[in-house]
Amino acid sequence: MDVLGNYKSVISARSTDKDITKKSQDGGIITTLFAYALEEGIIDGAIVAGPSDEPWKPEPVVVTTKAELLAAAGTRYTISPNLNLIKEATRSYGLDRVGIVGTPCQMQAVRKAQLYPIGMRDVDDKIALALGIFCMENLSYQALEAIVEDHCNQKMESVKKMDIGKGKFTVYTERGAVSQMPLKLIHKYVQPGCNVCLDYVANLADISSGSVGSPDGWSTVFVRSMKGNAVWDGAIAADLFETKPMDQVKPGLDLVKKLATEKITKNQKNVDARKTFGLKADGTAKGLRNPYESP
Repeated sequence: MDVLGNYKSVISARSTDKDITKKSQDGGIITTLFAYALEEGIIDGAIVAGPSDEPWKPEPVVVTTKAELLAAAGTRYTISPNLNLIKEATRSYGLDRVGIVGTPCQMQAVRKAQLYPIGMRDVDDKIALALGIFCMENLSYQALEAIVEDHCNQKMESVKKMDIGKGKFTVYTERGAVSQMPLKLIHKYVQPGCNVCLDYVANLADISSGSVGSPDGWSTVFVRSMKGNAVWDGAIAADLFETKPMDQVKPGLDLVKKLATEKITKNQKNVDARKTFGLKADGTAKGLRNPYESP
């Protein structure tokens, strides 16, 4: 299995839109692509993780303008159930072409919904653009709160930005303070489902993106599908991105491969262990189905 999935091209990029890069986590890839897709009529709206009443707690929202996209820009390191809004986006908002962003597991769910639209009647064909984000593991909001307030000793409402990189979880406050904790201390807070996930780079997205592999302020972009390729080429033609070949940036694609391999190797052990769950009448293992293998 290719740890990076199938892709047509991989590039290091950042948005040329200064309004977006001011608010984005890294290169502003997702926000810029959705803004372009809205402008060109490729999508009528997008489901993104927007802000909620609680600091740094994401809430799925349907956005139909660039201003709404900007309000939702940036990464929140906790779960946002974006797929919950797919039906509402099509039925309450009347969208015929929907964009959606999500983690690798959410991209799997999107594709399963398109293949087997049980409970998704007349919705599956309205997903027009699926953008994925790299993900090693995810946290509940309560876990994020404990990490920020108990370990980093900062109030959630005082935080300006959070970041993960170079083996540390970093919190930046509005007053300029910087607090860090080693990533290895975060593992006990991770959602159990993350421990059986074998996808780091959102293999099933049309385009997937993350900061790993690219310099600060830039993002690594995998263009994966024909649809993704058409959107990416259009955005490049519109001068919406600066780009550099991956073999000309540091730390480069090798780091992406390294982390993807580490996630898959570690979690494959958990997947294999599940094969011993449950016993048939004759005492042999029944096991649980591996979703990454063909039936």
